[in-house]
Amino acid sequence: MAHALHTIGPRKGATTSRKRVGRGPGSGLGKTSGKGHKGQNSRSGYSHLRGHEGGQMPLHRRVPKRGFTNIFRAEWNTVSVQQLDRLFEAGASVDEAALAAAGALGKKGAKVKVLGTGELTKALTVSADRFTEGARRKIEAAGGRCEDKPA
Repeated sequence: MAHALHTIGPRKGATTSRKRVGRGPGSGLGKTSGKGHKGQNSRSGYSHLRGHEGGQMPLHRRVPKRGFTNIFRAEWNTVSVQQLDRLFEAGASVDEAALAAAGALGKKGAKVKVLGTGELTKALTVSADRFTEGARRKIEAAGGRCEDKPA
């Protein structure tokens, strides 16, 4: 049966009527209007402070602090030899821009390190900040070149 546009409404149970509090004992929400008795929570305009536990030592101060963040830590994007083999054609020149275009880099602005995981079957010219021993060996064994970026 087709419905006319003027008969369409929300589905059954999708909307509920507003709670009318403080309208007598028969409503079930009379007298204290569902707010319990007295105290800060029953007042209008009440909003608690985040993390405040009523004078008890708050959780973020009870729990011990550990470690620190080294702001000078170098961030690295790692790329394996196997990924290079899968993403690039033979004779390609691989640099940071090419890796980013291929979607192989995660963190923006991080340095690139090539790892020796997997096998390489193509000759590639790879330019990166750092190479592992195994990666350098595999790239050169496949007839490619490793170019270290200046520090």
